[in-house]
Amino acid sequence: MTPTTTLAPPPAALSGRDAYRAELTELAALDPRIVCLEADLGGKNHPFQLAHPDRFFNLGIAEGAMIDMATGLAAAGYRPFVSTFAPFAALRAAESLKLTLGYLNAGVTVVAPYAGVSGAWFGTTHHCLEDLAVLRSIPGVAVAAPYGEAETRAVVREAALTGTPTYIRTGRNAAYTSLPGAGEDGGLPPVVWEARGDADTPCLVSVGEEGTRLALAARQRRPELAHAHLVHLDHPRLARSAAELAGLHRRFVVVEEHRAEGGAAEALALLLPGSEVVGVNAGHDWPYEGGDHHEVLARLGLDADAVLAAAAPHRPTP
Repeated sequence: MTPTTTLAPPPAALSGRDAYRAELTELAALDPRIVCLEADLGGKNHPFQLAHPDRFFNLGIAEGAMIDMATGLAAAGYRPFVSTFAPFAALRAAESLKLTLGYLNAGVTVVAPYAGVSGAWFGTTHHCLEDLAVLRSIPGVAVAAPYGEAETRAVVREAALTGTPTYIRTGRNAAYTSLPGAGEDGGLPPVVWEARGDADTPCLVSVGEEGTRLALAARQRRPELAHAHLVHLDHPRLARSAAELAGLHRRFVVVEEHRAEGGAAEALALLLPGSEVVGVNAGHDWPYEGGDHHEVLARLGLDADAVLAAAAPHRPTP
């Protein structure tokens, strides 16, 4: 009788913030310039602190000071990575970001979990639907909203390699598997195509974790839709992505966990003047209720039904 071999199941995907910590810890073993700063989010068993205690700094809830300290470390030749809640990184420390990442072009990477309404259980003060608008407005800053572990690891590696001022947006604890071809070879194409279609097919354009989740859910119900996923949202790379999109489709539905103002849909509408660009986003209401992440998104009008409605065929005006 031939013995059977039991294969171990593949490891579960890491959430964005855990993928960041794991990748940075591995990179720091090879690059002594990498240092990690946290604003009291590290917990007792932060892998970087355990592996490299002499290069780990907990600054407490002093986000602006953390950015300023990281800038000094960058000037001294280090590659600092800082992490705190997205609302405190992008909004509370906005002036420090503008002056250090922008004006001084400091090689600091800001990793911001709890973006959008992923921190819904903490209430309105922890929502952040404005961070892309803030960071995209600062010249010279690379802006990324990865989907899944492979993409997150890829953008962290890129930041560590280049030393470019960078903002990386993630959610809270949701763990997703990156789309095929995204980050697997160590790089990320301008546009990650999950599904292509003919020129007359509406093309979903997903941004970030929840935008991509909703686009995939919409495609399950309407498989004929095209779907392009964008990782990088700073103007230079978004312009290259727009050029690729314009060559293949004419109507786009941009799905993002962000306000309409300053998001990817607004930027793509300016970059694609000959195309129709529709945004499915968090709108203009204040998310004053806490609770489950997806329930809060739905109350803001951001769910798969909204994506499908935006992608519905045009009806002639009577």
